[in-house]
Amino acid sequence: MRLLVLLAAPLSILVLHTAVVTPTGSVALGRLERWVRSGLQSLQWDQLDRCLRMSSLSEAECRRLAHLPLSAVAVYVSEPRTSADKVLAILPDSSSGMVNSKSRGAFSVAQVMNAGEAVHRHQQPFPGSTAHDAVLVLDPSPGENFGHPVVLFYVDVNTTKKRCSHLDGIYLGEECLILALKGRCQNQLKRRQTGPERLLGNGRSAAGGGGRLVERAVGGLCEVHFLPLVVGVGDRNHTQRLRCVDHAEFARCPQPLPMGAPSLPISSCELNKNTRRCHQQPLATHLSCRLYQTCDHAVLISGGWQQQMTFQHHVLNLQRFYRMLQNNGFHKDHIKTFFASSGQLPDDIEGVYSATEKAVIRNHVSYICRKQHCADTLVLYLNSPTRNDGTMLLWDANLNGIADLKERYSVNELLADLAGCRATRVLLFVDQSYSGVLSKRLRGSQKHLNVVLIQSQTRQTHNHQNQRVNSGWEDSSWSLISPATCLLDHLGKGTGMSRLLEPWAGLLNVTLAGAPCNVTPPLTDGEMRREYQGCQNLPTALWHQKYRRTN
Repeated sequence: MRLLVLLAAPLSILVLHTAVVTPTGSVALGRLERWVRSGLQSLQWDQLDRCLRMSSLSEAECRRLAHLPLSAVAVYVSEPRTSADKVLAILPDSSSGMVNSKSRGAFSVAQVMNAGEAVHRHQQPFPGSTAHDAVLVLDPSPGENFGHPVVLFYVDVNTTKKRCSHLDGIYLGEECLILALKGRCQNQLKRRQTGPERLLGNGRSAAGGGGRLVERAVGGLCEVHFLPLVVGVGDRNHTQRLRCVDHAEFARCPQPLPMGAPSLPISSCELNKNTRRCHQQPLATHLSCRLYQTCDHAVLISGGWQQQMTFQHHVLNLQRFYRMLQNNGFHKDHIKTFFASSGQLPDDIEGVYSATEKAVIRNHVSYICRKQHCADTLVLYLNSPTRNDGTMLLWDANLNGIADLKERYSVNELLADLAGCRATRVLLFVDQSYSGVLSKRLRGSQKHLNVVLIQSQTRQTHNHQNQRVNSGWEDSSWSLISPATCLLDHLGKGTGMSRLLEPWAGLLNVTLAGAPCNVTPPLTDGEMRREYQGCQNLPTALWHQKYRRTN
């Protein structure tokens, strides 16, 4: 878990506070400060060396994180209510959904989920998952898209020093902080250790030996990238117990997007639910393409996964990108946006659907690509929480905290939907973590020769497979793309962008609508609208000529 050893806190003297729970059940402020400072200070030793050894972060980012002040860290905590109250942390990207530590009182996923709720058969209950008194999460990049490492601790109270030492925890006087890792990640190690092995709180091997191998696993496969769903043992409602703490010592809590109660799919709406979203007709993809006509199309995906990870700036990103597309002649009927649980967006964005509709997303993208002459320019805007394998998390539709197959959109699935796409050009505007995985796959593919991946320029890093692109806000330069903007010139202004885009330079030597760059004399606005923007009618002879050439 690469970031679990990166953070530092001021070396101030810790003042021990009485470990009490307030009558309302919240963690006493002094007690919480002690947890946070102790957790950060415990991670500072040899932090830079371990960062460089255990992660794919650059040296500059490792150094920044190694000297990160407490005021730059957002703090999340669950609230212990009674001495018998225990909680579990469930992660969307873990094979079992659980985060692991060595402790007493093992509970399985099935003890937390509804008795009748289906858990995918390949996700077996994790026998090592354990219940604790509280969960503490430290986020060093508050407000960024999730898919970046965070630090997660379990907290046990009324614990002896001997017991805490056995758990490889931090002893705070009858309290124990235990570093948590994703469950079963050690099963993905490239070579096995002899005998059974289990990762403990600090990444050591219970079987002994092979510590460096386990450490490498912690640096990649076991790290926590998302806020967990923290639920009470036996809670069938899956109520989120994790809350961000607004306090002057910590970073300001990101402002989540206000949302109502989770809505039903459009197809399940009742007549008495008189809302625009509810009465919006299901997406009729088959009406998107007309005979003898080619158009510019766009698909915008911004999942968020759950409310705590969906921020106001995600809406602003979509608004800016949507307006940019319209300014470039994209018709509103050809811009489809998939956002959050029920498409809660301002009315100035039309064609909004729920990000829970994965089948609708895939069918729409596939149809636009398969249909002959349907699309000239096809734009995809991707701004979702992302796993380190490039998989996008869409939305936790069943609220169980685990990203099942219907709630995640993998790189393999996206590439399958775009394979052999008949659009003239496919432009992927990507503002999310781990876009390097998608980039590497595209570079080696012969089925995606007309697909161009465009990363956020202000946050672009070297394009390695495991490199995390530090994304959170859309590159504002994208909103500056005008009808006369030459994409190659505009995007080439970013550092290293020209090298990145060399294989696709020919596809980008046009405007967003496909008009040629730098023609003499320049095209008039009327010519742009008539010949390139929006939709153009294809002469019958030309349509048949294209059909023979592409079949």
